[in-house]
Amino acid sequence: MKFFATEPEQGLFNFTGGQVDVGIAKDHGKYLRCHNLVWLSQQLSDCVTYGNWTADSLTAVMENHIKTLITLWQDYDTIGPEYFFLAYRFAQEAVEATGKDIKLYYNDYGIEDTGNKTQAVYGLIRELQSRGIRIDGVGLESHFQVGGTPSVEVQVTAKQGYVSLGLEVAVTELDVRFPEVNATNATGFAMQAQNYYDSVSSCVQVDGCVGITVWDFDDQYSWIPGTFPGQGVADLYNADFTRKPAYYAVGEALQGIPCSVCSASISHLAHCICQR
Repeated sequence: MKFFATEPEQGLFNFTGGQVDVGIAKDHGKYLRCHNLVWLSQQLSDCVTYGNWTADSLTAVMENHIKTLITLWQDYDTIGPEYFFLAYRFAQEAVEATGKDIKLYYNDYGIEDTGNKTQAVYGLIRELQSRGIRIDGVGLESHFQVGGTPSVEVQVTAKQGYVSLGLEVAVTELDVRFPEVNATNATGFAMQAQNYYDSVSSCVQVDGCVGITVWDFDDQYSWIPGTFPGQGVADLYNADFTRKPAYYAVGEALQGIPCSVCSASISHLAHCICQR
């Protein structure tokens, strides 16, 4: 559903792949979290990236793309200087034209803690609101590294900050990758379980955190190795679809009970059992 897939040439739309995803979700009664409508990386068509545009002509391309996708799929829930505010305004106009209860999200990475980028996003949201532009929620991608995940306390504080602005919040792309796939061990899997546990628990603890989406279920289909060579093993399931300790950690976090697999000895036992 990214730009390059849905509009490979200016004004030429291809919805085949997206419609397959929509059909699968409808057949199984599942929610479908769509990707960004506009973003600077990994998604623009070559005709947009390398075209000879003026500000007005490129704005018209963006407006047409946003309104076309929202009109087709309607339950679109996302975006991403002044183009940012224009994109939201176009999305708002398209949403209102459908007459449907559609939510518009700001979705980003690196905004799960309380650092400078998160503070900047708080300011961006306030600016949208001051302009009367609709925003309903914030999506926290939550692509983390084992041992480098913000603590549960920090994640709770960050989420509460978004909720305090009158928004709902969701964890939208959760995974926790190993920096070196050949250096995994029981201690590492225990830490990964703890990182997943903390991230999920932070959502459970915050009223207004409405959902958690993991970014692929198993390592075979993970985006990590193709983007960060040598890194990976980031998902809840191994490539053969056996469960990792992190799987059980997520279940316990959702129940609000202590993590039973977040120590090396227990994690190693759980991992061995899962492989049988």
